[in-house]
Amino acid sequence: MRAVGKSPPQVTARQAGRMSQRTRTLIAEQIAEARAALAQAWQVLRTHGPGQVQFWFIALVIGIAAGFAALLFRKGIEALQAALYRTDDVHMLHSHAGSLPWYWILLIPVAGGLVVGLIASRFTPDAKVHAVAEVIEGAALRDGRVEIKPGLASALCSLITLSSGGSTGREGPVVHLASIISSWVSDRIAADGITGRDLLGCAVAAAVSASFNAPIAGAIFALEVILRHFAMHAFAPIVIASAAGTVINRLEFGDVTEFSLPSSTALEFYVELPAFLLLGLICGIVALVLMRSIFWADDMGSHLQARIGLPRWARPALAGLLLGAMAIWYPHIIGVGYETTSAALTGELLLWEAIVFAVLKTAAVAITMGGRMGGGMFSPSLMLGALTGLAFGLIATGVFPDVSGSETLYALAGMGAVAAAVLGAPISTTLIVFELTGDWQTGLAVMVAVSISTALSSRLVDRSFFLTQLERRNIHLAAGPQAYLLGLVRVARLLRQPDAPGCPSAEKCWELVEQGVYIDGSATLENAMPVFDKSGATFLPVVTLWADGRPPELLGVLTQVDALRAYNRALAATAKEEHS
Repeated sequence: MRAVGKSPPQVTARQAGRMSQRTRTLIAEQIAEARAALAQAWQVLRTHGPGQVQFWFIALVIGIAAGFAALLFRKGIEALQAALYRTDDVHMLHSHAGSLPWYWILLIPVAGGLVVGLIASRFTPDAKVHAVAEVIEGAALRDGRVEIKPGLASALCSLITLSSGGSTGREGPVVHLASIISSWVSDRIAADGITGRDLLGCAVAAAVSASFNAPIAGAIFALEVILRHFAMHAFAPIVIASAAGTVINRLEFGDVTEFSLPSSTALEFYVELPAFLLLGLICGIVALVLMRSIFWADDMGSHLQARIGLPRWARPALAGLLLGAMAIWYPHIIGVGYETTSAALTGELLLWEAIVFAVLKTAAVAITMGGRMGGGMFSPSLMLGALTGLAFGLIATGVFPDVSGSETLYALAGMGAVAAAVLGAPISTTLIVFELTGDWQTGLAVMVAVSISTALSSRLVDRSFFLTQLERRNIHLAAGPQAYLLGLVRVARLLRQPDAPGCPSAEKCWELVEQGVYIDGSATLENAMPVFDKSGATFLPVVTLWADGRPPELLGVLTQVDALRAYNRALAATAKEEHS
C-alpha cells in the first residue's frame, strides 16, 4: 500500500505579515544600536580624542628625543674609543689593540676609571653608576621618574667606561638616559603615575630600538622589563615611540642587522631539540655564574674599600687597573665586545678560544661592575651566550656529526638563552636576537633554549639581574605589587587622633607603648603590618622617637582596618592600571 504524504503547511498572509513585522523591528533595533554606538564614539572622540592625540604626539616627541640620545651616546663612545685607542675602525678594536704598546692598553682603563670615580663620587649620592635597575625602581615606586642629576652623571660615567676599556654594554646607560628625558617631560606636564610610566615606557622602547635597530623587541622590552605589565593603554604610544627610534637608527646606519650570520644555521633535524634543552640548562647556569660573580665582586670591593680605607673615587680606577692588565694579553674583553660576538656567531673561534674568552669575559664584567665603573648587562650577556653556545655546538657536532646541524646555530641559541636569563626577559630577548641577526628560521631552537635557561635561573635569583640588584637594596619588586606596595603607604597618611570615633583613648595608647607595641611616625605599612601580626593588636600608637633621648610623643593611632583598607586601594589601583 502506498503511503499517503502530508502536504507542507501553508503560510497564511497573516503569519507572513507578522514575520515581516518582526524582521522590520529587528532591523530598526540594529539601526538604533548602531546610531547609539556612533553617537557614543563621537562623544568619546570629542571629549577624550584630543587628549589622546596629544598624548600620542608627546610619545612621538619623546621617542624621537630618546632615539637621538641613543644615537649620540653610541657615536660618542665610538669617537672617544677611536681617539683613545688610535683606530679608525672601532668595530675591529680588539684586533687593533694588539698592535698598541702594552702600557697604553694598561693606562687607558685606569685613567677612565679615575675620571668615572671622580664624577660618580661628586654627583651621585652613593658613588654608584645608575642603570636599568633604577629605571625599574622609578617605574614601580616613583610614578615613572628617575633622578635627573645623578642620571646625567651616570650616563657620562658609562660613556667613559665603555670608551676606555670597561667590559659592559651600552643598552643600560641608554635606557637610563632615555628615562631622564621622559622624567623631565613628566615633571613639566605634571603627569600622574600612569601617564609617567607610559611616557617612561615610550622613552625606553625608543632608546632600545635606536640602539639595536630592533623595533619589535624595543617595544616588548619596555613592557616586559621596565613596566612589567602589558596594559593595552600603554601599547600604542610605546609602539609609536619605538618606531620613531628605529627610523632614527636606520637614517644613520641603514636597514642592516648588527650581526651577519652564515647561511647554514637552519635546524636540519628535529632530533636536535633535546640538545637545545641541554644547552638551555647550561646557559642558565652560565647566566647564574655571571650574576653571582658580579654580586660577589661588588661585595668584595666594598669590603676591601672599607678595610683599607680606599676613597670612593679610587675604586673604579683600581678596577680599571685590573682590566688593563687582563687586556694586555686578551683585548677581547675591551668594551661592548661585538667583534668577538660576531666571531662566535660565524664559527671563527676554536673550542679552547670560546671557553677561555667566556671565562675571561665573566671576570672582566664582574670587575667592571664590582668596581662601579658603569655600563649595561645586555651586550656582555650576548657575548657570553654566543661563546657558550659555540663551545657547546663544537662539542655536540663533533660527538654526533650525523644528526647535527651547524655549530653556529648553537651559538645563536646560546646568545639568546644567557641574555634572557640575565635580563629576566625571555620574550623581548628572543625577539631582539632575531632582529640583531635577521635569522627568523631558527626560532624553535632559540625559544627552547631561552625557555629552559630563564626557568632555571629565575628560581636561583630574584627573577633577573636587575630585580636581584634591587632586592639587595631591600626593594622588593620581584615578589610583585603585593610586596612592594606596602612600602609606598606612609603611616602618617592614615593617622587618627586618640579619642576620635572608633579609636582608643590616649591612656590605652600609652599602655601599648609601655609594652613596646607602637610604630614610628615616619614608618610605612611595610613596617606596621608585621607589628599587627606579631602583637595581635587592632590598633597601634604612632609616636615620634627623638634621637636625643627625650620621651616619645604620641602623634595618633593607626587602626588595622585603616591599614588594610589603604593596602587594598593600592592593590586595586595597580590591578586597574595593569588590566586597562
